[in-house]
Amino acid sequence: MHARSAVVDLFGDHLRRRGWWAPVSAVLALTGTVDVAGPATRTAISRLVAQGWLEAHSEEGVRGYAATPRARHRWERAHDRVYAPGPPAWDGRWHLVHVDSGGDRRRREQVARTMTYLGYGRWGSGGWVSPRPSPELEPSLEPLEVGWVAVHGRLEPAQDAAGLAARVWDLDALAGEHRRFEQALDASPAVAGLGPQVAYRERTVLVHAWRRFLFQDPDLPPEVLPRDWPGHRARRHFLDRAAALAPAADRYVDDVLAETRR
Repeated sequence: MHARSAVVDLFGDHLRRRGWWAPVSAVLALTGTVDVAGPATRTAISRLVAQGWLEAHSEEGVRGYAATPRARHRWERAHDRVYAPGPPAWDGRWHLVHVDSGGDRRRREQVARTMTYLGYGRWGSGGWVSPRPSPELEPSLEPLEVGWVAVHGRLEPAQDAAGLAARVWDLDALAGEHRRFEQALDASPAVAGLGPQVAYRERTVLVHAWRRFLFQDPDLPPEVLPRDWPGHRARRHFLDRAAALAPAADRYVDDVLAETRR
């Protein structure tokens, strides 16, 4: 696990329920539990500060870092997507967005990462499509300084929504990713009997693996997916295991935070 991911996962999955703040020593201890070295964590924190995601903040004389309002908004939405019980209900409409990056290659790459994270698939030159508008679209594109226009509507009656989804997204590859995720879950140790530290480690690795689907899986509605879509089963298994690991993992986080505040 990269240091940046470990820090972001820690804030988004645990510290959001604990005031969005932690002492430096706690962040180092908790990321160290998943084998991220201290210097790498410090570098990741510095970069997150420079990018406006974290800010230095002390409480009762203890130095630490807090998530900025921008980070809280983004990480709350990411949390909601990670733990969603299923895709939102679909009204049959598609959101089509055309983004003009001005021919700048670096900006095109930034746009591609942003749009993919928001659940859009590439459709033609500069075109992106999703089964639903993302509430994060405008604030995510604004810092990139690109022009964009959007249309929200239905396909013509003769056109096939499932066929559109299959053309825009590589559903076979995505199904394979979900099956590999399930296979990894099957090989995981049983939850019963795991101590708090091991439970925290297992849960962190689990959530990190599932969080990657935010950049891969647009959470398409069942109406446009093949029957017996493996992503639905993988989601249920993820949620069940994450919930089973949560009590012991939470105890470990609370113990580390208490110890580092002394």
